[in-house]
Amino acid sequence: MYNYFKIGDHVIYIRDGVRGTVLGITEGACQVVWEDQFVSWENVEMLQKIE
Repeated sequence: MYNYFKIGDHVIYIRDGVRGTVLGITEGACQVVWEDQFVSWENVEMLQKIE
C-alpha cells in the first residue's frame, strides 16, 4: 500500500479533509506538509491521494 504514494503527491487526511503534500515515505507512513505548514508523519491508511 505505501508504494501507492510518491514524494510530491497531493493528499487528503480522511478524518478531517485537510490537504497536504507528501515529503517523505517509509513503510506504512508518509511525511506530509499540511495547508497550515505543519509537518507530520501519518499512517497511509489515513491518507487519500488527490488525483
